[in-house]
Amino acid sequence: MLQIEDVRVGYHRSSVLHGVTVEVPKDGVSAVLGHNGAGKSTLLRAAVGLLTPSSGTVRLDGEDITRRKPHERVARGMAYVPQGQQAFPHLTTAENLQLVADGRKRGKAAIGEALDLFPALRTLSHRRAGLLSGGQRQQLAIARALVTEPRILLLDEPTEGIQPTVVAEIEETILALAARGGLSVLLVEQHVGFAMRAAQRYYVLEAGRVTSSGEGGQDAERSVREALSV
Repeated sequence: MLQIEDVRVGYHRSSVLHGVTVEVPKDGVSAVLGHNGAGKSTLLRAAVGLLTPSSGTVRLDGEDITRRKPHERVARGMAYVPQGQQAFPHLTTAENLQLVADGRKRGKAAIGEALDLFPALRTLSHRRAGLLSGGQRQQLAIARALVTEPRILLLDEPTEGIQPTVVAEIEETILALAARGGLSVLLVEQHVGFAMRAAQRYYVLEAGRVTSSGEGGQDAERSVREALSV
């Protein structure tokens, strides 16, 4: 579904990714792991079009989208949930979702389906997003992305800084999304156990390079932990 091939990208004159190749299978999950500063978020920003590679290509379902704008990638079925539980703080939960749904043929139905995945948000529909907990805002951020009915979902550390009970709910939801088909996921995650449960393929980044990769699954957890301990 998504092919990031030999991508080099950075900020101004500072290079961050040095020839990185990552693939996401159709209806599957690829996990990207690494320490802070390894280039994981930069990889997602390049995939969604917020950064333009100096070389390399990004393909979505076979189409070269390397020079496409972010809104063009969204129109082609890409959704991005950045780090930091982002939402419009002065809008209610319901308004945050409706803002994304407006103009979409299945907007109302898509909101209902997203709320089925995060039922706690139904009881918070009239609460301003700025008054939600970090975990609730993260659920809202993922729900907003799902309202667009994407073909591929990019998640940047969705469990970071969230209370353990909500982490478990988010993990279960992502695993359920991956299992039901029709959606590919590129997951940046620090929790190795969760990432290996969810992913069919993993990549370990270190200083902007892929230093280890392979098939996911719990059998791979030990190899990933060893790669991260270097």
